Amino acid sequence: MSEPTLFQRSAEPLAARMRPRTLEEFLGQEHLLGAGKALGELIRRGDVASSIFWGPPGSGKTTLARIVAHYTDRHFEPFSAVTEGVGRVREIIKEAEERLKYHGRGTILFCDEIHRFNKAQQDAFLPWVESGIITLIGATTENPSFELTGALLSRCRVFVLEPLNEEHIKTLVRRALGDDARGLGGVGLEIDDDALALLAREADGDARRALQALEAAAEYLTGTREAGGGRRITATLISDALQKRFAKYDKGGEEHYNLISALHKAVRGSDVEGSLYWLARMLAGGEDPLYIARRLVRIAAEDVGLADPRALSLALAAKEAFHFLGSPEGELALAEATVYLATAPKSNRVYAAFGRATQAAEEHPAEGVPLHIRNAPTRLMEELGYGAGYKYAHAYEHAFVPQDYLPEALRGAKWYEPSEFGFEKDVKKRMEWWENLKRESGKGKGET
Repeated sequence: MSEPTLFQRSAEPLAARMRPRTLEEFLGQEHLLGAGKALGELIRRGDVASSIFWGPPGSGKTTLARIVAHYTDRHFEPFSAVTEGVGRVREIIKEAEERLKYHGRGTILFCDEIHRFNKAQQDAFLPWVESGIITLIGATTENPSFELTGALLSRCRVFVLEPLNEEHIKTLVRRALGDDARGLGGVGLEIDDDALALLAREADGDARRALQALEAAAEYLTGTREAGGGRRITATLISDALQKRFAKYDKGGEEHYNLISALHKAVRGSDVEGSLYWLARMLAGGEDPLYIARRLVRIAAEDVGLADPRALSLALAAKEAFHFLGSPEGELALAEATVYLATAPKSNRVYAAFGRATQAAEEHPAEGVPLHIRNAPTRLMEELGYGAGYKYAHAYEHAFVPQDYLPEALRGAKWYEPSEFGFEKDVKKRMEWWENLKRESGKGKGET
């Protein structure tokens, strides 16, 4: 009689069979479940209120919700915002009311992908959460502050789950290989150290992904046993089972903002490798290259500034080059601009000065333009003194003559202070030279 295959033993995927059932079996999230940590203590006391579990795929959101139901002796009602609607929610609420009334047992409504509900659908939970008919546990991979309504967030506690680390994944794989009842223990497979390390690394902290790859590798070996298949899971086999990894990226969600922030800060911090990595991650994730180009132009103006005036021209040239070449050739121009900006001297002095000038404009919104620098296109305006006393700079030596250009309330203000970096050293020398001319002309700093 032939040996049963994995699928003959159970129709349930390995990841579902190996789902932890107790806090002791649960891997990761020590910051939430460790001794003295908030969520762990609430679960052990059986006192978990409505919550949002926010974390990446495979971090244990669904499993943790099931564990909460087990420890609090509540009915667990799974629900997916992807496949079900508000009508099904009403049915669950009715059942929960009857369960509480006739059996005295509470209900945990676990809403997977809760961010897929629109704002009105999310608000449908509110009266039932407030009345205590259900305890809502929502799971999301997206930032709740972006995707969930303020009203719902105010009634739920948000717990942030982290990706599993490589040691967690290794432990999970070893458990699955050794578990006769739920795992692959009855098959008698072993995994090479380099294969285990590869699987732990390439799973990207996703327990489900790791177990799916392990199951695929095991199914291949058991299916080819008679054709010479062995009992050892090799790195090559794991690599085939994992197939291609896709960039973790969501152009419309939090990851978009995280990655563009990382790119901007790496360039600002003059880290070439970090800058190129985040650029590549965004492009691989499908980000619009012209959005990145616009951000590079902003970096050139904000963070490089006059320390290297060529940076702005080069960033704009990279944008035009991408327009001309398209993808993927044009992406090299973006990479060139990124490296140039990362290695350029940095100064945000113009950015800061413009911010201070903007604040002054807000604080003094109605100051009149001094008469001597007003335009006088009509006779009446000339008679009113518009332009009177204006000194034409080119009529003087060095094309410079001291006169006031700010309203009286702001005279003497200093907003821009050049740095000592790059071209701004020259800008500073020029400004000092103009100041010296002003002093030599008897028009010292702050005088009118």
